[in-house]
Amino acid sequence: MQQLATLARDSRALAVLAVPLALTQLAQVALTTTDTIMMGLLGTEALAAGGLALVIFNQLRTMGVGLVTSVGNQIAAAAARAEKADRTGADADGDEIRALVRAAMAVATLAGMAGALLMIGTGQAATLLGQDAGVAHRAQGMLAALAPGLVPCLWFQAIRQFTVGMRRPQALLQITLASVAVNAALNWGFIHGTFGLPELGLTGIGVATSSVYLLSFLALYASARRDAELAPLLRLDFWRADAATVRRLLGLGTPIAATYGSEAGFFFVTALFAGSFGAAALAAHTAVNQLVYIVFQVAVGLSHAASLNVSRELALGDLPAARRIKNTALACGAAVTTLVGILYLTVPRLVLRPYFDPGAPADQQGLEIATGLLVIVAVLQFFDCAQNIGVGLLRGLDDTKSGFRVTLIGYWAVGLPASWLLAYPLGGETRGLWLGLLIGLATTALLLLRRYGRALNRIAPAPAAVGG
Repeated sequence: MQQLATLARDSRALAVLAVPLALTQLAQVALTTTDTIMMGLLGTEALAAGGLALVIFNQLRTMGVGLVTSVGNQIAAAAARAEKADRTGADADGDEIRALVRAAMAVATLAGMAGALLMIGTGQAATLLGQDAGVAHRAQGMLAALAPGLVPCLWFQAIRQFTVGMRRPQALLQITLASVAVNAALNWGFIHGTFGLPELGLTGIGVATSSVYLLSFLALYASARRDAELAPLLRLDFWRADAATVRRLLGLGTPIAATYGSEAGFFFVTALFAGSFGAAALAAHTAVNQLVYIVFQVAVGLSHAASLNVSRELALGDLPAARRIKNTALACGAAVTTLVGILYLTVPRLVLRPYFDPGAPADQQGLEIATGLLVIVAVLQFFDCAQNIGVGLLRGLDDTKSGFRVTLIGYWAVGLPASWLLAYPLGGETRGLWLGLLIGLATTALLLLRRYGRALNRIAPAPAAVGG
């Protein structure tokens, strides 16, 4: 009973930060979900081309986000140290936090500009990667429209990490929910030329998404400026960033970006594999991948909350609390993925209805493939959640390199060969690809969680815990 009471207490403490973060993540993924649904309305080829463009965009966006993700941990630790100093009567100011915000904005700007160029270049090479010429051509137009949105997207993420590190993420959800509605309206307007906007078809989805990223950044910045606690610490003059702080963030963020990129690249390569089986297989892969991406956002919320809490508890000297965070986060993740998995298994066609029209002959093959994949995904999503939590826990220890090394093993040394073997030599095609994904994610999760347990065992317990 005592253990259950402790788990309940820890779950409530985790939920204070995890719930708004997870809801924000879900609202953010509603942007790409809306995009995907709009693509589906334009036909199977548009869904395949748009899905390919989103995979490339998400690959580079995810790596850019990784570069600034450690900012939240660094700010959480700095705020905890300031809190600890205040309790002891020591003088504490916000110079460290202000320097971190400037450096985060500098890193976000450089990453966004480099990523935009890579995005356009990758789109131009799509046919060399085995994609259908018609699909590749339509994907190139959408990528050109998405590229300008990467810089404001990463600016938003930098300010987001600042607000989360300060444990004041509430405005994120309101802004992101509003962005979903704006994105849907702009999508429709740019696709069909309504509301006085130009008719751009599939490319219009990219224009709408880039516009929403800019508006979201401006809204979050304005919200932070109105917050009495955040405003004195918020600095956007990234050209004045301290070089040593930038290097520190890059030292921590580069392995995170590589870790995120390793996972996104893993899914990108399997999307290319799926495309080799035809437009219907790629459309099914796109739809199911989007469903996994939705559930993944809960894991992201849990991972960030667990990571920030680990940084905070270690800064306060409470090692037992840092140990318990792992089990609490995994238990919450298991509860969510189990409920969603039951939904996949009982009403698969209802789940897939936004992406395919059961009455349209052209959609039947893609729908059948996607329905079969949901059986695998019901199991896969738990390991996807667990490995993301594992990466976050290690980040809370400022151990960002181990996550990258583990993902190289789990995704590329185990998962990718398994996907290729099950899809091609063994004839499993798209189902084989997803079985390989499951194997790679499971391997990664187990290795990351074992690494975290061993790392905590090497940390000497503090003489006495400070505060709660």
